[in-house]
Amino acid sequence: FKVKGHGEKRVEALRIAEIFRANVVDSTLESFVFEMTGTSEKLDAFADLMRPLGLTEMARTGVAALARGY
Repeated sequence: FKVKGHGEKRVEALRIAEIFRANVVDSTLESFVFEMTGTSEKLDAFADLMRPLGLTEMARTGVAALARGY
């Protein structure tokens, strides 16, 4: 998720990201890029909250799995 914003919107975006346990993978003076995993519902809820704060891009990879063990 790429979120562009200034001032209080940036602070609010970081607060919401912390609640959703999203990771900041890139940060500039004008934007953040967040990475997160979870159910479709969780990702949709995060996107809905980020839209008014400046959500500009979103990429979803779908379901991925890795075998456990060796």
